[in-house]
Amino acid sequence: MIDQSVTIQTLLNQQKILPLFYHSNPITSVLITQALYDGGIRMVEFTNRGSSAKECFQALVEARKISMPELILAVGTIATADDAKDFITAGADVLISPFFDKEVARVAKEKSVLWIPGCMTPTEIHHAVDAGCSIVKLFPGNVLKPDFVVAVKPLFSKTQFIITGGVEPDANNIKTWLEAGALATGLGSKLITKQILEKGLYEELQLQTTKLLESLQ
Repeated sequence: MIDQSVTIQTLLNQQKILPLFYHSNPITSVLITQALYDGGIRMVEFTNRGSSAKECFQALVEARKISMPELILAVGTIATADDAKDFITAGADVLISPFFDKEVARVAKEKSVLWIPGCMTPTEIHHAVDAGCSIVKLFPGNVLKPDFVVAVKPLFSKTQFIITGGVEPDANNIKTWLEAGALATGLGSKLITKQILEKGLYEELQLQTTKLLESLQ
């Protein structure tokens, strides 16, 4: 668990963004992920937000074997212990939740899989740290603001924070969070836009991703 956490922290420290998305079509899910990978991304969060989430995630696991060998696959919106078990069995490298849940924490610990819970208060962060979490998702970012990270970072100096919710896909906005003390920021529909999905603009997504990553170095 410790080694996995260090590996993820190192990767996110380099990548600085964590793209996240859900799509109900397995082929489209693979095309999105491949575009992100070809753009330089090495960790993606596929969110468990629909009835076909497991089918689509399995497609990503299979596609990784063929054309994305360095990809770390995280699954987001893990709400129950059963969700955690199912996606670990399917091949998830990391579990991410919108909140802290003791049963999800238990499963992740038993299976030695890194779990990143969502928190919004110092008390919630404390519970996560007490449960062994080294990385915490602060959500929603557009409510908490960078000043919140500045305030809580000294209280949890060994804890790394990923910011999700309301982060803009531009270097200035992301750097504001990084300078406040965040490890990385999650980017969803503002990076993987509705237009990209509807028109299949995967090459555009790849180019935008590469440009954003370069601007953050």
